[in-house]
Amino acid sequence: MFDNQYRAFIAINDEKEICMLPKMANRHGLITGATGTGKTVSLQVLAETFSNMGVPVFAADMKGDLSGIAKAGGNKESVTKRVAQFKLADKGFEYDTSPVQFWDVFGEQGHPVRATISGLGPLLLERLLMLNETQGAVLNVVFKIADDNGLLLIDLKDLQKMLQYVGDNRSQFTTKYGNISTQSIGAIQRNLARLESEGGNVFFGEPEINITDLIKTDNRGKGIVNILAADKLMNSPRIYTTFLLWLLSDLFENMPEVGDLEKPKLVFFFDEAHMLFNDMPKSLLEKVEQIIRLIRSKGIGVYFISQNPIDIPETILGQLGNRIQHALRAYTPNDQKAVKVAAKTFRPNPKFDTETAITELGTGEALVSFLDEKGAPSPVERAFILPPEGQIGPVTPQERMHTIQSSLLYGIYEKEIDRISAFEIISEKMEADDLQKQQLEQQKQMEIQRRKDEKAMREAEKQKRAAKKDDVFGGLLKGVGKSVTRNISNQLGRTISRTILGTFFGKK
Repeated sequence: MFDNQYRAFIAINDEKEICMLPKMANRHGLITGATGTGKTVSLQVLAETFSNMGVPVFAADMKGDLSGIAKAGGNKESVTKRVAQFKLADKGFEYDTSPVQFWDVFGEQGHPVRATISGLGPLLLERLLMLNETQGAVLNVVFKIADDNGLLLIDLKDLQKMLQYVGDNRSQFTTKYGNISTQSIGAIQRNLARLESEGGNVFFGEPEINITDLIKTDNRGKGIVNILAADKLMNSPRIYTTFLLWLLSDLFENMPEVGDLEKPKLVFFFDEAHMLFNDMPKSLLEKVEQIIRLIRSKGIGVYFISQNPIDIPETILGQLGNRIQHALRAYTPNDQKAVKVAAKTFRPNPKFDTETAITELGTGEALVSFLDEKGAPSPVERAFILPPEGQIGPVTPQERMHTIQSSLLYGIYEKEIDRISAFEIISEKMEADDLQKQQLEQQKQMEIQRRKDEKAMREAEKQKRAAKKDDVFGGLLKGVGKSVTRNISNQLGRTISRTILGTFFGKK
């Protein structure tokens, strides 16, 4: 809930109201707790609060429950009891709707959301395809060759065709780009086929989502809450985490520097954050750390949601200033260790033991600590998170579809665009190369035949000359009588003899 004193009313206990300062909201945050302790409701309350400030929100909806934010609440007895318990109506609380835009990678429960291969880049794609270091290096080379030749990689077929072309012509690229092994090319192609079977082909394409469509307010001045349907997407967790990382990176690259604002320009919620950091290569983790550290200067607040603070790398955890910790269980030694770690992330409050309180919290209750005006964490408070203004639980499919079709974006992202890119250009080049090879082969065969023909003509001419030579005497003697023939032969024989003897005696 957001009041006129420019503060965000988030939680309450018997002693005080716990509020977040909007100008500190872009210092990032963390919502943690065991399954079923109220993390989704806390997310909804924060999203509604930011929306009431006029701050747009982006959040993934893991089970469909967050969609209820689009409908006025009061549908749960636990909610009405909490409102009455703390007399929230007297403090300005009322059930209300929040403006919503639904998104879905698969285009079934929201506007289709896509990214291009070129836009995603080799680093994120390397993780998405689960490549090793050598294969990742080859993928980088393929991207470099595409960039150097002005080839757009928009969807999977573009990358598949690019890989085929580089593999077939790798000897041409080795000198400039280094060794390109057929084994690495083959491994990348196999992983692309696996990604396509998991539904990755629907994620890549155009029109690519425009981040300005996420940063809007409605006619009441409320920030639009952008909800990504993630229930089906969770079957492909690498696609889910890669998409959110890409979107966060895109915001970082394209949003201008704004410095310290009175409130954020956008708040980005990253649910199931433990999946993001599982097996993340060091090179990518360093990039994520850099983004989290610097993106706040662009007015973007990032809030991670996970079961335990230990799911978040320490270098990133230290940058998350606003904390909501729901209950954790301490059944095993590992659980107990996790509770100790979680307790140490808070500034102590002398009124209670933080470690003990974490295991005692009820549903909807949390340990809360927000940054003060100087940017320092306030002492942790044990309090109840406010009930949401919107409905708890999902809207109906009909209500969702009505919201989608009523959006100003409806029809913009629904129609896929397939413009000329690497696939078409390379296919045309390969066809031209094949035609040229065929023509060269035809010319070669024609030359071979010409040489054969010339050889045959020379042989025929040789035989013809031989035949003419044989006919010199045969033609003269033809038809002459035997006596004359014998006479001529004797005369020739004597002439030859004399010539030989004469030459011999002449030499004497």
